[in-house]
Amino acid sequence: MTDNNHVLIFDTTLRDGEQSPGATMTHEEKLEIAGLLDEMGVDIIEAGFPIASEGDFRAVSEIAKNAKNATICGLARANFKDIDRCWEAVKHASSPRIHTFIGTSPLHRAIPDLTMDEMADKIHETVTHARNLCDNVQWSPMDATRTEWDYLCRVIEIAIKAGATTINIPDTVGYTAPRESADLIRRLIDTVPGADEVIFATHCHNDLGMATANSLAAVEGGARQIECTINGLGERAGNTALEEVVMAMKTRNDIMPYSTKIDTTKIMHISRRVATVSGFNVQFNKAIVGKNAFAHESGIHQDGMLKNRENFEIMRPEDIGLSGTSLPLGKHSGRAALRDKLEHLGYEVGDNQLKDVFVRFKELADRKKEVMDDDLIVLMRSSEDAENDYLKLETLRIVCGTGGPADATLVMNVGGESKTAISQGDGPVDAAFKAIRQLHPNTAHLSLYQVHAVTEGTDAQATVSVRLEEDGNIATGQSADTDTVVASAKAYIHALNRLKVRRDKSGPDTDKREISYTDPS
Repeated sequence: MTDNNHVLIFDTTLRDGEQSPGATMTHEEKLEIAGLLDEMGVDIIEAGFPIASEGDFRAVSEIAKNAKNATICGLARANFKDIDRCWEAVKHASSPRIHTFIGTSPLHRAIPDLTMDEMADKIHETVTHARNLCDNVQWSPMDATRTEWDYLCRVIEIAIKAGATTINIPDTVGYTAPRESADLIRRLIDTVPGADEVIFATHCHNDLGMATANSLAAVEGGARQIECTINGLGERAGNTALEEVVMAMKTRNDIMPYSTKIDTTKIMHISRRVATVSGFNVQFNKAIVGKNAFAHESGIHQDGMLKNRENFEIMRPEDIGLSGTSLPLGKHSGRAALRDKLEHLGYEVGDNQLKDVFVRFKELADRKKEVMDDDLIVLMRSSEDAENDYLKLETLRIVCGTGGPADATLVMNVGGESKTAISQGDGPVDAAFKAIRQLHPNTAHLSLYQVHAVTEGTDAQATVSVRLEEDGNIATGQSADTDTVVASAKAYIHALNRLKVRRDKSGPDTDKREISYTDPS
């Protein structure tokens, strides 16, 4: 491999990914995910949009201070105020970057109502200003794939002359196709003066299901930076999935001879953490990190796997941090077996946390014949912050009749005091939620309620995801139990706890996004 074969991984989970409706993360969660990305070997972390809110500014600033290896990048619109605010946030990093953008397609030029010449002047002024603050400047012509060819070449040349060191080509609406993606990058590098002095990047969306293909095609065309997110998180249909492009280049290095710095054995762990904190579960058949990505149920496939795993697996599960073998756990299993299994799943647990998880594991094992990997994953999720929760479910009793309302009797610990509520509702979940609201009055709007089985069988755990919105704040809660109603109540309580933490720690305006902004997604 030569330097020209190295592809930089630019992760925008904390910026573009967090813009997915309902995916807002807390300050602590952003810092945690940034730390995991840095540890995994991501080259550039786009930590947020500092001008969007005081919460975003604080998160970007603290991530910049804590980063050990990655370049820390902030996003800024094409104006001095945004760029100055971005620099104030990222300047603490050992390797800071300012990423500024403006929409250049005919549709996007109409938003600020600028002529081509006026926009060209604005690009020159703002990129120059950014470069005067920071040696590492990235510039993006938003909706580049729908921008006129001559104008796109013109403004890229202006940005390069003004000091941009990376030129990102966003397929903002997921419109392009792989052949077009490769041709566009190749033509720009061949045509634009000074193009050989900068790095070209690709930023693709998945509206037509081609984000990964378009990104890899762009690399073949000469791009040497891929912008992506964990689990493909992002607006609308999402962004290019980091795990897909990285594993594609690793697995098919024979036809894509490119390298990255990513430690792929950490992929599964960070995938699960992002799914947990964002509240966006990974679809079962998602490439690389989906539950079924390394599952084989067909008899023919199972027979082939037993004879030679390469018959039906083109990657080793160990390469992404999964255990290659299944060690069934049950009620007779001990702490050592549990710790070993959790380590294989990518979790490092201390003695105190293991003690707590082991108690929960035994309770579950008494209700199930076999505890599967996915059961353990949701156990780990439910153990987070349990000791510090303001609201805790103690007991829940539901009585349902045919054709009538459901009755719920709830005992909940509220700030250290045990309280009881009795309520009726249109079904058991509605009754349980009304009882919770009796003991903890709130105005939070339930914007999402989702249930899915963790494993198969009538004794399977149900994982419930709940999303609440209150006064501009968004919080998600997840919980799992073999009783769906209990899981629902716990998830609702979890979301209420997270709303309370956000109010207490962040203040009334923190992490609320401005409504009137555009981005280079």
